[in-house]
Amino acid sequence: MAKAKGSRIIITLECTECRTNSAQRSPGVSRYTTTKNRRTTTARLELKKFCTHCNKHTVHKEIK
Repeated sequence: MAKAKGSRIIITLECTECRTNSAQRSPGVSRYTTTKNRRTTTARLELKKFCTHCNKHTVHKEIK
């Protein structure tokens, strides 16, 4: 039998600096995938991650 659907979902984090300053940066946007518990964390997730396009740690926000 298959297990019941869990409370953890896969989300995508996108760099906010690359999205807003696309003219200054190289083409492309830094994205990470991670999981979160949908019951305990209902708000959109924001984490500081390293952006390879900006070459620094920036805020990555949850998309979709």
